[in-house]
This record gives sequence, C-alpha cells and structure tokens, in this order.
Amino acid sequence: MSFETILFTSENHIALIQFNRPRALNALNNQLFDELDQALDQVAADGDLRVLVLTGAGEKAFVAGADIVELSRMTPLQGKNFSRKGQKVFSKIEHLPIPAIAAVNGYALGGGSEAALACDFIYASEKAVFGLPEITLGLIPGFGGTQRLARLVGTNRAREMVFTGKNITAQQAYEFGMVNQVCAPDQLMDTVMKTAGLIASRGRASLRAAKEVILNGGNVDLETGCRIENDAFGLTMSSEDATEGTTAFLEKRKPQFKGTLD
Repeated sequence: MSFETILFTSENHIALIQFNRPRALNALNNQLFDELDQALDQVAADGDLRVLVLTGAGEKAFVAGADIVELSRMTPLQGKNFSRKGQKVFSKIEHLPIPAIAAVNGYALGGGSEAALACDFIYASEKAVFGLPEITLGLIPGFGGTQRLARLVGTNRAREMVFTGKNITAQQAYEFGMVNQVCAPDQLMDTVMKTAGLIASRGRASLRAAKEVILNGGNVDLETGCRIENDAFGLTMSSEDATEGTTAFLEKRKPQFKGTLD
C-alpha cells in the first residue's frame, strides 16, 4: 500500500514510519492520521516485525504540531472528532504488540510531542525541541498530551509546560525524564537503529508480555501490578521462545528466537 503523508519501510524485523509532509514541517492532518492508522494495522499484523521506529522526514521536524490551516476551518464538532481520531491513532501506537521508539530529529511540538509520548521511549537529536504550545492558540493539547506527559514527568512539570506553552530543549526533556537519550544529529538514527536491532533480537512473545505488563501495571497498586506480571510470566513460560532461550543458555549459545504470537 502506498501513502502520501508517511513513508513506511521494514527491514531486519524493524518497521520504520516517517512523517512526510516536509512543506508543512510534518504537521498532522486528517489524511496523515488515516494513513498512519492503516500503517499501524499493517505493523501489528506482520508477524515478522518486532520493533517500530517513528521519526520525521527531513532535518527540521519530527512533527511541528497539528495542521493549523485545517484546524482553523473546523467546527467544534469537527474539532472534537479530530482530537478523538488523533487519540485513537496514538493509543494504537501505545498498545502495539511490539515496542515503539520515537526518534525525534527536530521540532516535536503539540501533536509531535504527543506522538513521541505515545511511543515506549524517546531518543532525541541535540537539535530537538519539545513543547505543548496549544495554550498560545487558545486551545489545549488534544491527542493525549495532558495525560501521558503528566504520567511520565509528573503533574507539576506537565502543568508548567501546558499552562505556559513554553518549549524545552532536548537536554531539558532528558533531565525531566521525558527523553531516554540525547544524540548528535548525525548519530540519532544509527543510535536508534542499534537499540532497535537489540530489541529485535529478543523474543516476540516476551516483548509483547513485557510491554503489556508495564503499560497495564502503571496505573494500579503494586499488589495488582505484581499479579498482572505473575500471570504474564506464566504465559511466557509456555512460548516457543522461552524454550529456545532457556535451552540456548544451558547449551552456552546465543538464542535464535523465532516464536510467534499465535
């Protein structure tokens, strides 16, 4: 399937999706959300894929935000539907059966920060800029930003960013705990792909279980979270990859994980 607003490729168990509206700094519009939604369905259905990398085409922007031209023409109901569409698509990233890494190569403002926050973790270029500036337009974040940011960096940090609309640097985002690693611009994708390759060498069943346990256990009490972990641990014991991993350890060789989610 061909797309107009994104680029979608895959190699070595790694899917790469690039936002590709360079003239609009990769701004999010209805067409991009629809195409991203379709691409994510393909990623989820492809049993060969174990990691998704999300980045922006070009050097200036990951995603500079929502398309203000399109947004300015919406009625309140259309705006609400647009917000819900974005929330659903980003939730699909969050709930993919494989890990998702955001490689933020430039401006990640508004919907750009929200897209990155929907991924499992973020690597950023030294030139990356994060922010939720919707308040400067008389709006608020509408694609899950108020919720995911607060859960990741704490309520007070999130309040300050949302209420002021100020941008932060990649280094500040790292200090806030929003970004895992800051890289030189020319080293970002190599660094991300190295980590993606390491993750892709792991078992698909255990990757999915680990992602689900962390996600589902994050907003419950510790005892409930441990029960969720306990159930998932038992299920992974029955997987083909668990057999291969333990056997390889005893035979003192590297495991060759080939298990599926079927």
